[in-house]
Amino acid sequence: MTGTFVGMPAFPEAARAALGNAQLRANLAAATSTIRAKRAAAVGELAGWEDLRLAGAAVKDSTLAKLDEHLLTLEAALTARGAVVHWASDAAQACELVASIAQEHGVDEVVKVKSMATAEIGLNEALASHGIAAWETDLAELIVQLGHDLPSHILVPAIHRNRSEVRDIFTSAMAAAGRAAPADLTDEPARLAEAARLHLREKFLRAKVAVSGANFAVADTGTLVVVESEGNGRMCLTLPEVLISVVGIEKVVPTWGDLDIYLQTLPRSSTGERMNPYTSTWSGVTPGDGPQEVHVILLDNGRTRALADRVGRQALRCIRCSACLNVCPVYERTGGHAYGSVYPGPIGAILNPLLKGVGVDQQTDSLPYASTLCGACFEVCPVRIDIPDVLVHLRAQVVDAHRGTAIPSAEAIAMKGAARVLSSSRLLAAAERVGGPVGRILGVGSSPTTGRPTMRRIPGPGAAWFTARDLPAPPRESFRNWWRRSGGRS
Repeated sequence: MTGTFVGMPAFPEAARAALGNAQLRANLAAATSTIRAKRAAAVGELAGWEDLRLAGAAVKDSTLAKLDEHLLTLEAALTARGAVVHWASDAAQACELVASIAQEHGVDEVVKVKSMATAEIGLNEALASHGIAAWETDLAELIVQLGHDLPSHILVPAIHRNRSEVRDIFTSAMAAAGRAAPADLTDEPARLAEAARLHLREKFLRAKVAVSGANFAVADTGTLVVVESEGNGRMCLTLPEVLISVVGIEKVVPTWGDLDIYLQTLPRSSTGERMNPYTSTWSGVTPGDGPQEVHVILLDNGRTRALADRVGRQALRCIRCSACLNVCPVYERTGGHAYGSVYPGPIGAILNPLLKGVGVDQQTDSLPYASTLCGACFEVCPVRIDIPDVLVHLRAQVVDAHRGTAIPSAEAIAMKGAARVLSSSRLLAAAERVGGPVGRILGVGSSPTTGRPTMRRIPGPGAAWFTARDLPAPPRESFRNWWRRSGGRS
């Protein structure tokens, strides 16, 4: 089994450790630059790309506005087609539902389609506590699982690994989990894929229960949709006798016509392809074809909390394409583990605080600050989530959550002092009078980027803040003195 993100440090500490890993940075730079180029080429083929973005955002927003109605429509359609629908308010309830269904069928293992929702709720670890092994069948997820690692990307969980590392993981770990890797395995992609295929095939053929998520859920027909690139998902969705799908309640779209938008934008934004190699759809039970028992668990786990946030609810539009990760300068240098969640990068920096709430733990509260606010994430988002705007909104919430604490932070003290000075003309005038002399005493240099006068050094706790920032040097004469002296005439 893989590890968990529980107990991860706050982003600044985790990022500092990641920045010291040269191999990690090289792996990330190579992978994200390749994906960015493929996406740009695929998107550039469509003259109406911006219209698709606008349409995708509009459908999501209108659906979220009446989410309760669409969910009931989905439940009725699924039930009419033979599926059993369950509702889970949180991770613990969802995990217990999956475990109880698996136990009813007397199995000690399940095969899994790659699923962010099941990773979010820690399903693998929960099943392990019941003596049930959950085998990942997506190639990247398999690499993470065999390496006792953690996912670091939404689309490519093993993006932080290179081919040589993958070969070593397969060679050392496959035998303990099933069929061993070939003795002469090399790091050629075709050979690695062959080793994974042979290892997984025996699991597919003997599994009685499979677990999936869903990229979309079409309400009016009760249809769940999974898109993938390898075909492993389809093996899980067709061979086992029982299928359990854990679906976030925000994955609903009202009609097949609405789905058309996302089947154009998702593959281009994620893998840089015109369409996904495998698009699987299923609606309940079909006698004699595929799983004969289908369970659908509709998962909340903080989504209604996010829906109640008028600014933040736009994060529920997310279709998990990972385009924002691939363009983010912060993610490219730190990788996904630093975010301490299965949702890394810009979308994780807003989605995690929205789902969990701020003021709960230091790690979650640090995420809205894991950004330069450059706006690249918004520019590539296929459903136009204004991530920078939500980040600023969440930063305000984090600050508000810590107001009135017993021991205020140094930043809070500094900001309170600045507010006091700036709200008083008398105190501001006094600060201006001492600013010029103090600046000359401490020394004035020039910014290497703008050439403007800046302070060379700052004493005390503020020194660390300005090691990577320019502090403009105070003028020799304040505006008040100049006005008093010249009457406003140059």
